[in-house]
Amino acid sequence: MYRLYIANKNYSSWSLRPWALMRGQGIAFTERQVPFGNLPGQPDFSSFSPTSSVPVLVDGDLTVWDSLAIIEYLAERHQGVWPDDAAARAWARSAAAEMHSSFRNLRNICGMSCGVRVRLKDRPAGLEAEIARIGELWNQGLERFGGPFLAGDRFTAVDAFFAPVIFRAQTYALDFGGRANDYVALMLEQPAMREWYEAALAETWRDPPHEEEVLVAGTITLDLRAN
Repeated sequence: MYRLYIANKNYSSWSLRPWALMRGQGIAFTERQVPFGNLPGQPDFSSFSPTSSVPVLVDGDLTVWDSLAIIEYLAERHQGVWPDDAAARAWARSAAAEMHSSFRNLRNICGMSCGVRVRLKDRPAGLEAEIARIGELWNQGLERFGGPFLAGDRFTAVDAFFAPVIFRAQTYALDFGGRANDYVALMLEQPAMREWYEAALAETWRDPPHEEEVLVAGTITLDLRAN
């Protein structure tokens, strides 16, 4: 069975991608959660990760790191990771690759913190441009392939790649326009997303750098996390 190493569910957007894909598509795996911050009794990331980061997938003697590499590795072994239709598959891979390599303002200003609600102090032009671009991508996919997911009628890897943006939309009240906002609501109700979110709320670990990142970006108006 696969073993997937992840970090805090409240913060770790990169961990969410393969986790959501595997859970959403019924690919069996054992979860190994190692919180940020080198907590007592927890292994150091370097003990299982070549880059000292997460996520990491272990399959027997083979270690695969980076969320994109993990998802492509799974796609070689399981049907349905990417859309079956060639045009939808090409679009989905392009959109996922764009998410993987771009949107730095969104990442830096709106760090993932599932359990809080934040009023942003500022929305610079670069952030607004990236929100608009994601909205354009989502609405394009929904229109072109019929929805309700980005590349058709079922959850695939491209949805998993944008799953962290869904939680950011909830945390920071981001508006992506048109059908894209319906897509956010749909994704938040997916069983895998609900499971991740509920586990994130139950976590009591707090990582100071991630907490500070949120406070720099805005004002916390609601904290739903366990004490």
